[in-house]
Amino acid sequence: MGRTLENKKEIVADLKETLSQSTLALVIDYQGLTVSEITDLRRRLRPSGTVCKVTKNTLMGIAIKDDEKWQPLSELLNGSSAFLLVKEDFSSAIKAYQEFQKVSKKTELRGGVLEGRLLKEPDVKVLGDLPSKEQLIAQIAGAINALATKIAVGINEVPGSLARALQAVSDQEPSGGSTETSAVQDSSSETTEADSSTETAAE
Repeated sequence: MGRTLENKKEIVADLKETLSQSTLALVIDYQGLTVSEITDLRRRLRPSGTVCKVTKNTLMGIAIKDDEKWQPLSELLNGSSAFLLVKEDFSSAIKAYQEFQKVSKKTELRGGVLEGRLLKEPDVKVLGDLPSKEQLIAQIAGAINALATKIAVGINEVPGSLARALQAVSDQEPSGGSTETSAVQDSSSETTEADSSTETAAE
């Protein structure tokens, strides 16, 4: 039983909505995959926020007809097509598909589209080699923690440095104070001797 016109409109509307939330679209030839294998592929893709759509090329063609961003997909619409629509974490999505491909050995990646650019299989592989979203977050967190540690160590060292500086000044004060006291005492002695001499001369 064929799809009704209303049903086709719903599918196209759903494709448009999913594409509007996606940054990358991959097209694979899924011929030969069983229902359980497609279910397994969707399960593997789910953690990366990727949606797998199995639909006719004509319906996808209608969905992208007025969307310049996805127009390059039209070059990949042939044969039995499944569409992997990736929201953000395309590295994890590509890795998940590659793992599935190794297990099933039935699918073929035709290419994809990213930001209006047509991607061939080597281009997709390069994207898959990039760090995943989780890895990037971990790297950023590690860098922030390292910086925070350096700052904390620097702050902790300030009181010690200040204490050492104060101690150095304190160590210098006794010797400096003795010198000044001696100078005052010597000055007082000289004044007393001068007064005595003056008194003797007057007598």
